[in-house]
Amino acid sequence: QVQLVESGGGLVQAGGSLRLSCAASGSIFSRNAMAWYRQAPRKQRELVAIITSGGTTKYADSVKGRFTISRDNAKNTVYLQMNSLKPEDTAVYYCNLPTSGYDYWGQGTQVTVSS
Repeated sequence: QVQLVESGGGLVQAGGSLRLSCAASGSIFSRNAMAWYRQAPRKQRELVAIITSGGTTKYADSVKGRFTISRDNAKNTVYLQMNSLKPEDTAVYYCNLPTSGYDYWGQGTQVTVSS
């Protein structure tokens, strides 16, 4: 059984920074890609960033150059460093561990960016 626990959300002014963390239980973390999604009110959940088991990263166009995804396999943790935050980044951010049989999700952490 895999559990994902996010932390690090909060309220920040536009232009500020936050770092989200997602700690995973279980032994499959290092063998799998990890991703961050977000869902704003009245919008569909969207992929923000993904990092493969080998460290290759990919970002949504809207966050390129501002967000950085990283992972620490020794700590079973994935991070999302968010810089130059904008009000449109306001959303609930979810950690995701995709596998061939099942997608695991965290409970989400709220990020609110004030203008």
